[in-house]
Amino acid sequence: MKQTRFLKTFMFGAFLGALMLMANSCNAKDDPSGKETGTVTGIVADESGMPVSDAKVVISGVNGSVTSATDGKYVVDKVTIESHTITFSKDGYKTTSATVTASKFNASKLATVNVSLVEAPAKIIGTVVDARNGNTPLAGVTVSVSANETAVSGTDGKYEIKNLPVTDYIVTFSKTDYATITRTVAKDNFVNNVVTLDARMGGVELLPGLIVEDLQKADKWYYNEYRGGRNADSYPHWDWSTDYMSTLDFRGAWDEQNEGTTLQIRNNTAEQSNPASLDHFDSYVFGSKKITADNKILTLRLRTHDSDAASPAYYGVQVIDLSASNPTAVKIGETKTYGSPDYSDVDFDLSAYVGKEVIVAIGIYRKETGNYSKQLVLRAIRFSDRKVEGWSWLPGTEVINNWKLTKEMVRSTMVQTKKTFTGISPVSGNRDNYKDAYRSWRTVNHIMTEWSLVPLNKDPEVFASEGYLIKTRGNTAVDTQTPESYLYAKFAIATGSNKLTFKTRSFGGNYTFFKLTAIKEDGTVVHIAPSSNTAQVASAAADGCWKFKHDSGSADNPDSYATFVYDLSQFNGNNVVIALGVYKGESTNTDENKLVIYNLTIN
Repeated sequence: MKQTRFLKTFMFGAFLGALMLMANSCNAKDDPSGKETGTVTGIVADESGMPVSDAKVVISGVNGSVTSATDGKYVVDKVTIESHTITFSKDGYKTTSATVTASKFNASKLATVNVSLVEAPAKIIGTVVDARNGNTPLAGVTVSVSANETAVSGTDGKYEIKNLPVTDYIVTFSKTDYATITRTVAKDNFVNNVVTLDARMGGVELLPGLIVEDLQKADKWYYNEYRGGRNADSYPHWDWSTDYMSTLDFRGAWDEQNEGTTLQIRNNTAEQSNPASLDHFDSYVFGSKKITADNKILTLRLRTHDSDAASPAYYGVQVIDLSASNPTAVKIGETKTYGSPDYSDVDFDLSAYVGKEVIVAIGIYRKETGNYSKQLVLRAIRFSDRKVEGWSWLPGTEVINNWKLTKEMVRSTMVQTKKTFTGISPVSGNRDNYKDAYRSWRTVNHIMTEWSLVPLNKDPEVFASEGYLIKTRGNTAVDTQTPESYLYAKFAIATGSNKLTFKTRSFGGNYTFFKLTAIKEDGTVVHIAPSSNTAQVASAAADGCWKFKHDSGSADNPDSYATFVYDLSQFNGNNVVIALGVYKGESTNTDENKLVIYNLTIN
């Protein structure tokens, strides 16, 4: 009996010991998987260092979430001591992630992860509709501005991407079996931190990847000559520093090369299975162009790579009249072929569209599937009342002798829709790498995407840190009637849009001579004097020029530039070409004289 009692007592004690051992083991590990755990803590603050309360904190692999306290502090217990992603989110702030690794836990099993949240009060909202089904709401469309900032449209077609900083975005709309659509949102488009961006998916593609709504937002081809390439043929008219075709809207495969801006067949391994078609461009450039009797003939100066007479490149021009009841892409003439390293000038008659603003697209066709490589090199896109050949300026009757600006150009230049222009390039470059820099101009209303440059005698300094810079030659004769180079654009002058403000500077202590000239559509020419200026030294000079010295101003110190203000109210009710040129004004000055364009505003 005593032995039995002893055995029972021993077994009960062993059982209690086992329970205590198990309990101690759980307390040591704190995790069913047996992994050691610790605590993650930290402070959530804003960009100024002030605490952010009620921010949601989620750690991967840990159930649930916590929120930060009024002092910004958060604490998460029972976190396995290994790598985790920590996500911090709160309405009005950009969602931010951080990583905690095993090495960040100290001897006390505590890891500290502080984070700064960026204020993000903006949102993009809108409705997506289905063009295939009578523009009814379309659900299940993924709308994204980045990999982590997305939304999906609901049954009502509505979507919302919130907690965004106020900046520029490319918004992508995608859904299986529908063509992906992209839209651009600029910082200035936000009103009270909201942009409403609707989309219509499933519409008929008039150009590859583009439906009517896309083409309604097409860049305007305000001017009659666009030059591409890097070679200095007939310098300075054709030079990398004066050829800005790469600022146009190209789609597909393209590049900037010495010989021109090049449309290419898309031909990586995946693209070699793309269908062949002589009706749909493989790559193209397009814009919205007002066709008149003065510019009804489109001439392309072109050559090819990867082609010869036996195996040429196939290309052409298509026009879309968006005012038609059922817009379609219409070929101008037959499909063209060319295969030669020699330049050729090929014309297309757009007379059928005189009086209309239409979409003009120039593109290359894929004739064969498989490994098929062709390149169409565009040196010039030119519009005139006749075919243009060679390296010459556009033909016509000059408004002012030796300016190469014709009455036909003045009449047919389109009215500029933008009012503020910068000369500061977001990206710098030189002859070897300017493509990305020129493309960046599209995002900031750079003056050389919106105005046209006429480099009569001298090339500009494209990437001067103080702004876009036109200048004179050094040792050359005085001429205050013909500019060394000038820029021009056409504006509708009216109340609220009849004052021009120009910020500039000079260099080297010498006078810079410049002139603002207004040219009405009837050919009347008026040289305009500034109504006020803030230059260190400035006065009127010969032939309507002004001369000034002002060696101050930089992108970091914009208030130091000289400001010249012009009253254009005498032209109210008129469309007027405004030309800004630099002149050689002194025989005693053998240096280059420079005119900086920091910015220019019409208001």
